[in-house]
This record gives sequence, C-alpha cells and structure tokens, in this order.
Amino acid sequence: MIKGVIFDMDGVLFDTERIYQECWWATALRFDDDPDPSFPMAMCGTGKGTGEKMIATYFPEVDIKEFENYCYSLYGDTIAEKLPEKPGVREILTFFREEGIPIAVASSSPSDLVGSNLTRAGIKEYFDAIIGGDQVEQGKPAPDIFLKAAEEIGCKPEDCYVFEDGKNGLSGARAAGCSPVMIIDTMRPDRELTAICTGVFESLTEALEAIRQGRLTI
Repeated sequence: MIKGVIFDMDGVLFDTERIYQECWWATALRFDDDPDPSFPMAMCGTGKGTGEKMIATYFPEVDIKEFENYCYSLYGDTIAEKLPEKPGVREILTFFREEGIPIAVASSSPSDLVGSNLTRAGIKEYFDAIIGGDQVEQGKPAPDIFLKAAEEIGCKPEDCYVFEDGKNGLSGARAAGCSPVMIIDTMRPDRELTAICTGVFESLTEALEAIRQGRLTI
C-alpha cells in the first residue's frame, strides 16, 4: 500500500525542463563555438555533483561554477516571466491531500528555487516536505534525495510513489526502493526505463485516472 508520494519539479509539476534545456544550450553556445548538441539532454535531471561532472566532460576547459551560474541566471529570468504548470497538477495534489497521503518534492534544483516556484504557483501548501538538490550529498541518479524525502514525510521508501520524468530521477527512485512512475516530458521511455517503472503515463491527469480506475493502486 502506498503511504507517501514524491514529485520531481521540473518536467513533472512545471513545464520547465524544456526551459532548462534551452538555457543549457544557450550557455553551451556562450562558452563553446561548436558544442555537442547532445549536451542539454545529458543534463536532464542531473543533481549536485552529477551535473558538474557532466559539464566537465563536455567542456573540460570551462569554469564550472561560472558555467552553471550563467545557465541559472538565464533560467531565472525566463521563469520570472512565466512559470507554466503541467496538466493535472492541482487535481492530483488535491486527490492525495484528500486521501491523507503525505506529499514531498524532491528536485535537483536548489531548495530556495523550489520553494519560490511552488509559492508563485500557489501550490506550496500541498507539500509536507520540500527537498532540493543542495540538501543531499549526491544528486540523482543517486538515491539520496528520495531517501531523505521519504524520511521527511515519515514513510519507508518502499511505501512511496515517485513521479519523475527523466532517466536519472527514475533510476534514483528505483535505487532508493521507491516505486517510480514516469510522467513523459522531453524524454520518451525506452525498454530499460519501462522495465524499472511501476507505470508510464503521458501526464499527471492520465496517472490520476489510472489511480481512480485501480490500475495504479494506493
């Protein structure tokens, strides 16, 4: 029986993963005349440490902090104008709240940014815990952030669904012992991802319908 739920933020609650990838690409062009076009997708869902290693792999000559700060500044300017919500967010949060199931966010983004985005969207009150990438030693795909999120909402990892959109997050959720549920965004599921997921859905709306129909049990 599921006793807790954990949501990623970018690409799950908000349609911001595409924005992040656009900002990573703009940053790549700023620091390199001919960057590898696979770089933005490689950064998808990376957390503390993992993202820095990825930047160093693609751009061994750059100052990593300067590179990251440039991207984060672009991202902040972009979402300051618009923070697009994914379909079904309020409906599924309301459902879990009415069922008495505690809810956490586990995002690779810094915790202050996560809290700010949830506040701006008017959904922060739904969440019992907010965990950012700066609060754990190792970022996704390590399990650290999901273990901490489960602990914060008073649940065992094996009693939690994790709603994620990317390979790193889904792999980290599985490593933590949680039940990964993929909400498709910029990345389509392959056989490997499908095999580790409890469910794969096009949207949170579709996932909620599956719960109501008993195809995804709580």
